Amino acid sequence: MILVITGIIIIACVVLAFFILIQNPKGGGLSGTFGSMSTQVMGVKQSGDIMEKGTWTMISVIAGLCIVSIMFMQKPQNPDAANGKATQQKAAPAKKK
Repeated sequence: MILVITGIIIIACVVLAFFILIQNPKGGGLSGTFGSMSTQVMGVKQSGDIMEKGTWTMISVIAGLCIVSIMFMQKPQNPDAANGKATQQKAAPAKKK
């Protein structure tokens, strides 16, 4: 299941990159939002809102899938822990001068 979720995350990342790359670099950010009311209700300038909504949607999908993928992770199996034995670390030998 984790492989399916990872594949969907990769596809969502590609779609997010597409949304980011096709946005207009001039005046499309915060300066365009607060500078003037140049967005039309009908027409070409409305596409900026669609790109912004698509960007935020893809970010939300990726974040949600990353959180969901944690539920399918498995803890590593330690064969000594299953028997009730405690594992000890061996100390490194000290250097002799």
